Amino acid sequence: MLKKISIGTISGAVVYLIYTLNQTLQKGMGTLEETNKTLAEVRNAVHGLTEESKQLIHTANQITVDVKGKIRNVDPLLESAQDVGEMIHNVTHSIKEASKSGKSPSDSTSVPSTPTVPSKPSTPLVQQEGVHIKLK
Repeated sequence: MLKKISIGTISGAVVYLIYTLNQTLQKGMGTLEETNKTLAEVRNAVHGLTEESKQLIHTANQITVDVKGKIRNVDPLLESAQDVGEMIHNVTHSIKEASKSGKSPSDSTSVPSTPTVPSKPSTPLVQQEGVHIKLK
């Protein structure tokens, strides 16, 4: 009789263990399903962000090309302004020299009859007696 009670108790314990294991596995399956749903939502969100990022990069590239083109259009203007500033400086310098020596600017040999275009400076910032022109 003791054997029958022991076998019955062991059988009950095994049934309870199987029931508890089954409940745990069902909860685990529910958690895995929820995780799969979350991963699918994250994938969709990342895909949407990727598309937006591609569009943003494309727009930034277009803006960069546009700005580079505008800079190329403005560069000759800045170079011309620099040349004019240097010529004005040269004329002013010649007039100062002529006034110091008592000659008229037309008598001065330092004033060229035709304006010359100075060579392009090697430094990006030209400083000459108050004339400051920054290039590029």
